[in-house]
Amino acid sequence: MAAGTNTRLGIGLMIATTFVFAAQDGISRHLAAEYNVLMVVMIRYWFFAAFVMAVAARKAGGLRKAARTAQPGVQITRALLLITEICVMVVGFTLLGLIESHAVFTCYPLLVAALSGPVLGEKVGWRRWAAIGVGFIGVLIILKPGVGVFRIEALVPLLAALLFALYGLLTRYAARKDTAATSFFWTGTVGSVAMTLIGMWFWEPMVPTDWAWMALLCVTGATGHWLLIKCYEVAEASAVQPFAYLQLPFASIIGLFVFNETVESNVIIGVVLVVAAGLFTLWRERMTKAV
Repeated sequence: MAAGTNTRLGIGLMIATTFVFAAQDGISRHLAAEYNVLMVVMIRYWFFAAFVMAVAARKAGGLRKAARTAQPGVQITRALLLITEICVMVVGFTLLGLIESHAVFTCYPLLVAALSGPVLGEKVGWRRWAAIGVGFIGVLIILKPGVGVFRIEALVPLLAALLFALYGLLTRYAARKDTAATSFFWTGTVGSVAMTLIGMWFWEPMVPTDWAWMALLCVTGATGHWLLIKCYEVAEASAVQPFAYLQLPFASIIGLFVFNETVESNVIIGVVLVVAAGLFTLWRERMTKAV
C-alpha cells in the first residue's frame, strides 16, 4: 500500500499509539512518585536515543544522513522544548493525577492554532479563533478559577501544553528544510545528551521491581513512537490526528482503576468543549488546505 493511502490502517495505528502512550504515562506517574523525575526521564531518553539511532542506521545514508541539517539551532531548541515538556508533564501527573493533567493538556492543538500566526506566519481565520476561544473556556471550566481555592498545580499541565505546542510549531518550521527522519534523530540524541547532563546529578537507587517498570517504560516509549511513525507512513496526518484525543480516555481509565483517581463533573464538561474545539480547528485546517 502506498504511503498516505490506507486511512483505516492509519486510524488503527493511531488508536494503538494513544493506548501505548497512555500506558507510558501511567508507568511514568508510578515511577515519578518514587524517584526523581529527572532521573526517570533521563533513563527513558537513553533507550529512546538508542531506538532513534537504530532506526536511522537502517535507512539509506545511515546516521550521517539523518544528522545532516541546515538548521541545528532549530533542531536543538525543539529537542530541549520536548524534554522540558515531558519533565513538566510528569510532575503534573504526580501533583494532579493522570485525569486532570490530560484534561488540561488536551488544549495543546488550540495553542498550536493560536500561535501558528505569530510563529509561522500562517493565517488563522475568525472561525478558528472562535473555536480557540471556546476551547479555552473549556480549560477555565476544568481549572475552576474563582471557585473555592484555585490550585496553582493546575497550571503545570497547562505549561506542558504550551511547551508541546511550541515544539510542534518548531517541528513544522524545521520540516521546511529537514526530513522527518532528521528531526526524529535530533529529538532523541540531543534530548538524551541534555537529560544526562542534568539527570545524572539526581541518581537514586532503584529496587528491582521498579527497574522492571523502568524497562517497560522504555519499551512503551519506543513502541509508541514506532507505531506513530508507521501511522504517518500509511495515512495523512489530518485524517488520523483527531483520534489522538483517545489518549485522554485511555489515561483516564488507568487513573480511575489503577490510581483510584476521580472524575469531577467540571472536568467532563471542560474536556467536551476543548475536544470539540480542537476537532473543529483540525477540520478547518484540512478544509483550508483543500481549497
